[in-house]
Parts: sequence; C-alpha cells; structure tokens
Amino acid sequence: MPESLDKLTNTEGARSAAGASVDDPALPPASASSSSSSSSQSTATETAPAAAGQAPAIASTPHAGPEKPHEARHGWLDSIQALASTIVIAVFVITFLVQAFQIPSESMERTLLIGDYLLVDKVHFASGGVWGHILPYGTIQRGDIVVFRYPVHPEQHFVKRVIGIPGDRVRLIDKQVYVNEKPVSEQYAIHQAADVDRYRDNFPQSVPSPSQDAHWWVQMRRLVHGGELEVPAGSYFVLGDNRDYSLDSRYWGFVPRENIIGRPLVIYLSLRSPADAGADDKLETAGLWSRLVRGPRWDRTFHIVK
Repeated sequence: MPESLDKLTNTEGARSAAGASVDDPALPPASASSSSSSSSQSTATETAPAAAGQAPAIASTPHAGPEKPHEARHGWLDSIQALASTIVIAVFVITFLVQAFQIPSESMERTLLIGDYLLVDKVHFASGGVWGHILPYGTIQRGDIVVFRYPVHPEQHFVKRVIGIPGDRVRLIDKQVYVNEKPVSEQYAIHQAADVDRYRDNFPQSVPSPSQDAHWWVQMRRLVHGGELEVPAGSYFVLGDNRDYSLDSRYWGFVPRENIIGRPLVIYLSLRSPADAGADDKLETAGLWSRLVRGPRWDRTFHIVK
C-alpha cells in the first residue's frame, strides 16, 4: 500500500510542474476568464501540495512501533533454537563419534606422553551391523592402540596397545614378545628399568606377582598351555608401550570386546605435566586449565596417533 501511494504522489507533482493537460478534468474550459483561470490555477496549486502533504501521513506505518517487541522476541527464540541445536549436535558427537581424553601417566611413552589431550574415534571399532557397509567400521588388529573401560573398574578408561587377538598364543621371554611362537618387532616399545622382574619380563609365570589381580591369577592358570597364554574368544591381550612401567594385561587380564570404545585419533593439544604422575594410564577428561601454565608442546599439537 505505501508503494501505491508514492506513485500517486509522484503523479500529482508531475502535473503541477508540467502544467495543464487537454483532457485533465481538474482544469477549467478554455473560454473561462483569466481571473478564473488564475483562481483555478491557484486552487490546483494549493490542492497539489495538500495532497502531497497528506501522502507521507498516509504512507507512514502506524504498526511499526508495536512490531519491535515482536521482533525482539523472535530474535531470542532464534538464539535459543540455535543454542539448543548446538547442544544436541555436541551431545551426539560426544556420544557416538569422538570423545576427548587426557593422558595422565607414562605407561604409553613415547607414543603418548603425560599431558597429551586426545580425540578418540568411537566409530572405527563400533559394531558394524547393517551399517557396516556404509560407515568406516574396522576390526581390531594386533598393534592397534585402543581406549577401553578398565575391566576391574569399568568407570575408568585406559589406553593400551593390542598384542594378542582371539586365538593367539602370547608369551614374553627376556622382555621380547612372542605371538604364536614368533617374535614381534616392536619399534614403539621401550624398556627403561635396569632391574629384572621375573613376572614382568618372562610372562606367564607359575608364581604370582604382588601386583597381580587375584581373579586374573585364577583365570590365567587355566589358559596357560606349554608356557603360552591363549587369548579366548571375544577378548584381547594388551600391553603398554613403556613396557617396564605399565600395569596391563599381565597384571589384570584380558580386555573384553564390549569394553573397547575406540582408538586415539589425534593429539589436539599437549601440555607439559608434573613429574609425579602414575603409570596406570587411567584416562582423564579434565585438568586442562591447570596445565596451561606449564606450557604447550607445539610439536605434538595435531599429531596423528599411531
């Protein structure tokens, strides 16, 4: 409606500027006196500004004021909807795709250092099912690094490297790992301890270790044949890369398949850490701000874990 009024106003202005038109009904006949003509011209001149003066009043929108609170409410609703969508996406990503963890111990050095912050891929080792032909699911292989729920205390998360898969026969002789009677080349493994620990370095043993879980000791004895530990179906034997300072399958047993939640994907941040950390490799999900003051390791930022 305001656009149509503007056209009408422009038309009236054009008439006043251009003068009379032969068929304009607002003009008097040609035989009229000059005074009448002058009066008529004056009337026409006065009428045009009046019409022009009325147009802005008609063109103004009386509802413009009341619409502002409505627009403000609409803006708040959009903000709330955007925030809710972000939260839903974040929950979905954390639940099904990736999750952030912090390395608090040295049991996976040099692969993972104390103060590394990881994004864990929760999709790669997920159960395939009908989605197995679409999503990039993979099977767990020897040498894979996995994040899993600690079998002894499932509320805790650990990270280790897979050494034996179901059906494998595993043993250690003088710290050398053998799988199915063949030595394994482990460029990632380090040995730092100067002492000799018979249970740790020559596994399995007929004598338990003080650090060994009692339930695991009973189960292990049933699975040792010819000096080799046989990995049962649906289970995995894991070790830490820092072999002399890692509490792993030697001490608490196998990792059930259902406990494995993913694989470390990338180190998105690495911060220097205190020297009093333990060696159990229990993953944490907090502590970022307390470590920022110690300084970042820029050379490890966005480092792919493998």
